[in-house]
Amino acid sequence: MDVRTTEIADHIYRFSTLVPEVAAPAGFSFNQYLIDADQPLLFHTGPRQMFEAISAALSQILPVETLRWISFGHVESDECGSMNQWLAAAPQAQVAHGATACMVSLNDLADRPPRILADDEVLDLGGKRVRWLDTPHVPHAWESGLIYEETTRTLLVGDLFTQVGDGPAVTWDSIVPAAIQTEEMFHSTALTPDTARTIRRLAGLDPQLLAVMHGSCFAGDGARELNKLADYYHGAFATAVVA
Repeated sequence: MDVRTTEIADHIYRFSTLVPEVAAPAGFSFNQYLIDADQPLLFHTGPRQMFEAISAALSQILPVETLRWISFGHVESDECGSMNQWLAAAPQAQVAHGATACMVSLNDLADRPPRILADDEVLDLGGKRVRWLDTPHVPHAWESGLIYEETTRTLLVGDLFTQVGDGPAVTWDSIVPAAIQTEEMFHSTALTPDTARTIRRLAGLDPQLLAVMHGSCFAGDGARELNKLADYYHGAFATAVVA
């Protein structure tokens, strides 16, 4: 597999693999993010079958065994399928996630006990600081959560803003239209009374970089992008309720 590595912010690296068979003919990218700090953190592990290729790409930045934290948005194959392979390769690494995910899944699934993160808790990685944010059912799954790297104002948005195709690693053009088009293709987001409200809470962080799991990252006014996406889901929920 061809894993492309891009430094999208200071010491934050995107590993991206395009899978042409998914959402053909456009293809679908699977992205993981390394926050290179005194205590390095990997956000998204990739599925088991991608572990060798992704770990080889990461090893060009730092030794895999020095990884300290593993995190992800929710419990799903592309988010955490290779979690235990990473734990085996990095003996000091620990999964870090919200209380719900640890209670319902990770206490059992992870080969080492996970570190439970409270909503709005900050992990000081040494040179980088990541804030855990509970986002239940946003974009989907009860245990969903995201992280915000404060020093670079990078919000790792997981499955929010998912786009098909093989766009650039980072764009300054709005990714909302492509995200809406993809949502209307897959219908992957849970529509609840809190969906738009949760996304607007993220906008309150005023991020300057949105690190997307599937598709291009966005650099610029992240709050504007998040509020535009929230507007779309607010309308979609209202339409669904009326119907």
